[in-house]
Amino acid sequence: MELEKGVQRWAVDISEWNPSPHHFSFAMSFLPQHEHPSITRFFKMEDRKRALVSRLLQYALVHQVLGIPYNEIVIRRTAEGKPYLECDKPNLELPNFNFNASHHGDFVAIASEPICLVGLDVVAQTIPEKESVEDFIESFSSYFSGLEWFNIINAGSSHQILSEFYRYWSVKEAFVKAIGVGVGYKLDTVEFLHKNWANIVVKVDGKELKDWRFWLLELGKGHMASIARGHPMFATTSYRGTLKRTQFNDEEYNMGLNLPNGSFILRKVEDLLHSNEAGRVSP
Repeated sequence: MELEKGVQRWAVDISEWNPSPHHFSFAMSFLPQHEHPSITRFFKMEDRKRALVSRLLQYALVHQVLGIPYNEIVIRRTAEGKPYLECDKPNLELPNFNFNASHHGDFVAIASEPICLVGLDVVAQTIPEKESVEDFIESFSSYFSGLEWFNIINAGSSHQILSEFYRYWSVKEAFVKAIGVGVGYKLDTVEFLHKNWANIVVKVDGKELKDWRFWLLELGKGHMASIARGHPMFATTSYRGTLKRTQFNDEEYNMGLNLPNGSFILRKVEDLLHSNEAGRVSP
């Protein structure tokens, strides 16, 4: 099924990639010049690696799924920072192809969809060093509904409380990233209901949104990823303007909404470099 080709889930464990300065520059050379400052602005090498791999994933995914040559791929960002593909030739088989990348800890990941909006959030379940779990999560309490907060603080042990906190936080982030909202969105107005983190439902201002699906997936090494899939009509004005189609009849939309989600495919950085480009030889 051609639509399923548009559902991609890739992840890279950057802890396994320790490039020399020369190899790092070589990998960055596959990106357009205007992308370089968004990588070199970081002082720490780990942050530079995350930024570089995030962008390489975007270009490699577009190249593999749509067949666009690397040097013809144009990726822009909305005013809120949401990446999108600028393309004059609509793909009729993947009418609304869009993607979202995320990174935290050791993992950088990307997800794409052919019809629905997609939001992705990766989170490393880091344990607070200088304060208790309860004190750490308390500062975030205003971002959750009363029911969500009750479920978090009554999850069990400190470790279970922290895991539940990260699950709720991650699905909220995936949702707001899907619709293209920037920092500052009122997360407390977004409430999630679930049964052991299956059949996840979202309510915004108390109203259930029926045209959405959510998944929580384990990436390993204490990392998890949340994926949101939803209707283009919920996109912000700036992001909606970048989409090829925002109107679908029920049959078309349900076809996209009910596509299999799939597991993450682990990639290496070398997989993201276009090896067939003339004159490009890896150090």
